Amino acid sequence: MSYVDLELKEEVKQKLLELVKAVREAKGKIRKGVNEVTKSVERGKAKLVIIAEDVNPGEVVMHLPKLSKEKGIPHAFVSSKEELGKAAGLKVATSSVAIEEAKEAETLLGDVLKLLPKEGEKKE
Repeated sequence: MSYVDLELKEEVKQKLLELVKAVREAKGKIRKGVNEVTKSVERGKAKLVIIAEDVNPGEVVMHLPKLSKEKGIPHAFVSSKEELGKAAGLKVATSSVAIEEAKEAETLLGDVLKLLPKEGEKKE
């Protein structure tokens, strides 16, 4: 059973990784790892949740899309936890990332959010 509830084009996935890197470089606030991301979403602080598709077992992150929807926080998927960890400035892979503050990358965050499908909409 897959926890990935929306498929994105590769270009959008790359934009998501670029966004994470830009927020990190702008000294914005990023939460890394499933526990930190879960807390950020539950507290309503996350502006965007990004989840790796290759997390194994998937049960580790499968609650994040539903929780994000309940809290009205957009979420998206990238292909690789290694790429996500690298974009977040880690030397190890990470299953998920929450962007809380984008700082100077706020415009890029807005642009990326426009690329994501709205609730109930399919994006080709």
